[in-house]
Amino acid sequence: MPIPSLQFRPKYVSFDCYGTLIEWPMTPITRELVGDQIPAEQWDQFVREFRGYRYDQVRGEYYSYEQVLQDSFERVCRKWGVKAAPDAGKRFADGVRSWGPHADVPEPLKKMSENYKLVILSNADDAFLEESVPRLGADFHAVYTAEQAGFYKPRYAAFEYMLDQLDASPEDFVHVSSHTRYDLMPMHDMGFRNLILLDRGCDPVTHGYDYVPVKSLDDLNTMLGI
Repeated sequence: MPIPSLQFRPKYVSFDCYGTLIEWPMTPITRELVGDQIPAEQWDQFVREFRGYRYDQVRGEYYSYEQVLQDSFERVCRKWGVKAAPDAGKRFADGVRSWGPHADVPEPLKKMSENYKLVILSNADDAFLEESVPRLGADFHAVYTAEQAGFYKPRYAAFEYMLDQLDASPEDFVHVSSHTRYDLMPMHDMGFRNLILLDRGCDPVTHGYDYVPVKSLDDLNTMLGI
């Protein structure tokens, strides 16, 4: 199936960061922390539920991402009757700060940055992005975080912060994310229409939200005409 081309030139190409551009191998750390407390046949379910608790944990007021990780891990462990390590949040956060880009990101992202203004809106604290963004090897017009916005995605206020900072409207963007629930679904409901799912298997593909799935940033560059 041919890659569709965009019918307009966006002012900004915006991105989620973790999982989309930066790798997100959360499961190996989870396995280290849980050990053999979860039977092998139930492991995938535990991982899915931990993902769900992380999502639920960020739908209130902003507080540090390390503590979000600690609290969501404690909640899922309590549900499963598993002992939660008191330093789990720090171990997860240290992992996030240490990870690099997906192998297929740096070259096409650099090419994109030479033709468009790139923006990041990330569900993390400033300190995380300060370490991660330089590893991407591309120039960004702006990098916004949940800490700056005072809200995590999927809260509308996180996206409104980006719009306010850039004095922009939803029509000015192509937004790229591997996360449907955090980014693409709420953005669609806010009036964003140029939405791209960089499909890395993070979330199920949902229908009715008008986003275009792509397999790589090379595909996106083709859509952008570069």
